[in-house]
Amino acid sequence: MSTATIAPRLAGFQRWRRTKDRSARYMIGFFGIAVVGALTLMFVYLLSETLPMFQGAKLDPLTEYDAPGGADTRTVHLAVNRHREMAVRITDDRRAVFFRPNTGEIVREQTLPIPDDVRVTSFTAAEPRTRLVALGLDNGQVLAIEYEYNERFTPEGREYDPHVIYPLGDEDSALLDIDGDGPAISVVGIQRGSSGIRVAATTEDGRIRLVQFEETTSMMTGETQVRRSAYDMPALPEGSTATRILLDITGRIMLVGDDQGRLHSYDIRRPASATLEDSKRVIRGDEAEVTSLEYLLGTVSIVVGGSDGSVTQYMLVRDADNVNRITRVREFPAHAGPVTNTQPEYIRKGFLTADETGQIKIHYPTSQRTLVERQITDQALHRVYVDPRNRLLIAIDEAENWHLQRLENRHPEVSFHVLWQKVWYEGRSGGDYVWQSSSATDEFEPKFSLIPLTIGTIKAAFYAMLFATPLAIMGAIYSAYFMSARMRTLTKPSIELMEALPTVILGFLAGLWLAPFIEANLPAVASILILLPLSMLLMAFVWTRVLPEQVRAFIPAGWEAAILIPVILLVGWFAVTLSPLIEIWMFGGDARQWLTDNGITYDQRNALVIGIAMGFAVIPTIYSISEDAVFNVPKHLTQGSLALGATPWQTVVRVVLLTASPGIFSAVMIGFGRAVGETMIVLMATGNSPVVNFNIFEGMRTLSANIAVEMPEAAVGGSHFRILFLAALVLFALTFFVNTVAEIVRQRLRNKYASL
Repeated sequence: MSTATIAPRLAGFQRWRRTKDRSARYMIGFFGIAVVGALTLMFVYLLSETLPMFQGAKLDPLTEYDAPGGADTRTVHLAVNRHREMAVRITDDRRAVFFRPNTGEIVREQTLPIPDDVRVTSFTAAEPRTRLVALGLDNGQVLAIEYEYNERFTPEGREYDPHVIYPLGDEDSALLDIDGDGPAISVVGIQRGSSGIRVAATTEDGRIRLVQFEETTSMMTGETQVRRSAYDMPALPEGSTATRILLDITGRIMLVGDDQGRLHSYDIRRPASATLEDSKRVIRGDEAEVTSLEYLLGTVSIVVGGSDGSVTQYMLVRDADNVNRITRVREFPAHAGPVTNTQPEYIRKGFLTADETGQIKIHYPTSQRTLVERQITDQALHRVYVDPRNRLLIAIDEAENWHLQRLENRHPEVSFHVLWQKVWYEGRSGGDYVWQSSSATDEFEPKFSLIPLTIGTIKAAFYAMLFATPLAIMGAIYSAYFMSARMRTLTKPSIELMEALPTVILGFLAGLWLAPFIEANLPAVASILILLPLSMLLMAFVWTRVLPEQVRAFIPAGWEAAILIPVILLVGWFAVTLSPLIEIWMFGGDARQWLTDNGITYDQRNALVIGIAMGFAVIPTIYSISEDAVFNVPKHLTQGSLALGATPWQTVVRVVLLTASPGIFSAVMIGFGRAVGETMIVLMATGNSPVVNFNIFEGMRTLSANIAVEMPEAAVGGSHFRILFLAALVLFALTFFVNTVAEIVRQRLRNKYASL
């Protein structure tokens, strides 16, 4: 063929090749950018769902009007229904005024059943959810009432028929006899619990009485009877006068504040033998007094407001002698003037405080946040209220002018402190990292620490990699360098086929078979870890030093690993068989109890089970990539090393591993990423205990498993929902960081050993 004929063909071929090269380059570049863009969009989406949690609360003025029912009487209690369409105002002139909160329009007024010649001397309210209030009278009686909105739905919308009811029967039984015709009730406290209604009161002569009203209903007649029990409580220390009484919903604790700035705790579980357990000054300033004292939702935490403007949270914490001690938990930013009122939220642990300068603040204890500081008026505020859904705030000044504010406070329980630092939760003796997002009780305090989940993720990945990495890398080195080609064609596809096994199957087997097996055969597991390596070394010694050459000739070169199969099976059978004997000999017959007696917690579904199960899921990934990296080491390097007199193992250690190290490192990091993101195995085989430790015999809860478990039950847009997105963002950032570091290290290894 002439040159004139070849040249055009060659030029056309070169143009076509350049076209394909350019097309491939552009396509690879496009899809590379698309991958980066997809990752960026994922990050932006997760971030967009997370950021609203960290926005502060908002408070905007709505309207102002004079107190419904007249500003010439003082408001002692106010409550608003959850739809913000009906409210009740209880006044000190014996009235309950029902009105529409948006306009102040009165719907109904009801006179309370208090004799005309009797004066109201004190007032209290039980936990807001109970709608129970009490008024102390100067004849030694207490009026207990409840208010109802009686909401019903009609074609025209919601309609209400509000009125006052009496918790212990009819109107005649509303006046509760506390001290007969004794002195006036100076301070009163009331609470409804499982055992009935309890009323505690202090009379003008300084005595403290506790009266319990228990309701019993006859199964035969349906008639309800009320049994009254009255008890005298131990007196306060000399010189103290009670100013506030609080009762908890369990009927176990009574708290009394006095005019000396002290708080006294009574154990009233057995009222007939009640004791004064602890007394403590709860205001630091010597001249300061307690001006406000309230329970938060659930009646566990107490908020103390002082005349010095201080706002402090206290709890009863058991000491070494099993005595409940009044303990300061946390403080909040102080007011400019004396705190006049504290109002707890209805469905959360938050609360509001008002002061004499007309300022209000909205706080949330768990997150240690003061979300709003707002000057409402120049006059002193004596009451501040919030509706059950935390959408409407009503502040009342001394002139009974009502200031309505629109409130937006969606995620007060979230802060950096809650997510990543120790928090002192109710019912605990100190700060801790806790994840517990839900409970069966309405007064539950959500616990959203991401530390247990992050530690659990790292713990699960660590033990999985500890199990998988040595086996996978050593298996890859052997099969790529020492194994015969025929055996390699059987072994490598078989191991890679393991990766197709669904992880839910591995989790199922790990949780229902492996975990009970390990628990029943703990000595066998420990024995295998020791005996298996020793037996392999012993077999290698026998093969190379004891057996004659004629015997070794029966096994073709590169098939030596096959003789370890019966050795492994025999050692496993031997360890399991001897396990009961070892357990009796070394652990007193019960290895698990022996661990417990020595301070080591053992859970059936633990990190050891996860390490083995997840290790099997990770091994194929690490093995396949490492094996390819080792196998693709240029032959002239290994042949040159052998030609210079190096042994095969010296060649592997000093030439092959160094050259293949970038690929092996990439395999380990990819395996680690797979372990970090694994969901089904850890979900089914860990017990999902959010603990903070690296004990191999305890379980854990990982970020991915937690998202899978709790996302279906999380309310869309709520704090729990967004924190799960934050957990996904943390998982995303963790894997991105690890992969970035891995790529940097891989490139440096590649550059370092590229000259080999």
